[in-house]
Amino acid sequence: MGKNMDETLNDLDELKHRLKKETALVLYFSSPSCSVCHVLRPKLRQALADTYPAIAYAHADIALTPEIAAYFQVFSAPTIIVFFEGREFIRKGRAVSVEGLIEEIRRPYGLMTADDS
Repeated sequence: MGKNMDETLNDLDELKHRLKKETALVLYFSSPSCSVCHVLRPKLRQALADTYPAIAYAHADIALTPEIAAYFQVFSAPTIIVFFEGREFIRKGRAVSVEGLIEEIRRPYGLMTADDS
């Protein structure tokens, strides 16, 4: 399995550990009643896998894990937060363009992977 597998995190401590461990992580917040989430989530995951394979991906359901949503001050779904080196870099909510987000990640991802060549 690659870094872009669709892992649902249910524990805040586990998520904090992942943020320390991963150089880059995209965290996708959804809710069961969010129809946009069900369409957007697989599109985003596939775009990340195709374009940025070194970025880890995780999912949190705000209905099942309200403590994670509260910790990250997420009040609506979908919300997408992109972390680099444990720090929030990009936050998008509701009307999210996958292409726009992929483009926004390009520069920091390039800087992150420049040392790998």
